[in-house]
Amino acid sequence: MLNILWNTRGYFFWLLAVSLFCWILERVVPWRRDQRAFRKQIGQDYFWLVFNGHYAGVLIAYITSYLVQQTNGVFSWWHVPSPASIRLLSGAPLWAQFVILLVVKDFLEWCVHNLLHRVPWLWEFHKLHHSIKELDWIGNMRFHWMEIVVYKGLTYLPLVVLGVDGRVILWMAIFSTLIGHLNHSNLRISWGPLFYVFNSARFHVWHHDIILRGQAGQNFGVIFSAWDWLLGTAYMPKDKEQPDALGFEKMDEYPDGLLRRLVYPLMKRR
Repeated sequence: MLNILWNTRGYFFWLLAVSLFCWILERVVPWRRDQRAFRKQIGQDYFWLVFNGHYAGVLIAYITSYLVQQTNGVFSWWHVPSPASIRLLSGAPLWAQFVILLVVKDFLEWCVHNLLHRVPWLWEFHKLHHSIKELDWIGNMRFHWMEIVVYKGLTYLPLVVLGVDGRVILWMAIFSTLIGHLNHSNLRISWGPLFYVFNSARFHVWHHDIILRGQAGQNFGVIFSAWDWLLGTAYMPKDKEQPDALGFEKMDEYPDGLLRRLVYPLMKRR
């Protein structure tokens, strides 16, 4: 376990480092000063941090590796190249790989996030993320493990053909975690003139508004807010900084316990 914690080349070390950084920022310059550091259900959120940040990812990575091997066998039998062998960016500089991966991956994840709100059975999984009533950095890690499956499953083929270097993938994971933490944080961040390009805490808090703006919600951006402004799903009132309440309709019917939340989408009657 200590090797996992202190391996600076591994994602989990950087997850903890980024988390500590954001926790300190919230203590120094909080946006909502009456919000407690150890708020209700914070213990449950520490579970999601460790489980989703390491164990669920490792388990799904093993399963994915097995499935990819089986799929590659099918491609070989058909005498066609496997997606992983195409490697469109293999000769590009690392910085170019990072930029292209950032833009392509974020747009795909914007699309998947949109689906999580529009497809009823996917929404049952995504409810967990929207069950948080006091938004802070660790809210970024409150999500059902099935979301990892959905995101990776729907973005695998478009991303694997890029053939991005493993170092770039790690940098992207660290950067995405930092931005995700900041977007959910209790920090009054807006990025100034880049507000219409990059997501921020002031923009993303409206995504968690209990009131839906539009058919399925608003502000689906993960890293870039630009997708929402370009595609008509942005919402940012000029006369108000924060929603009156966070969550979703009929949240009183949603379970509070950790184990029940894990099985709720699988057991809920359609």
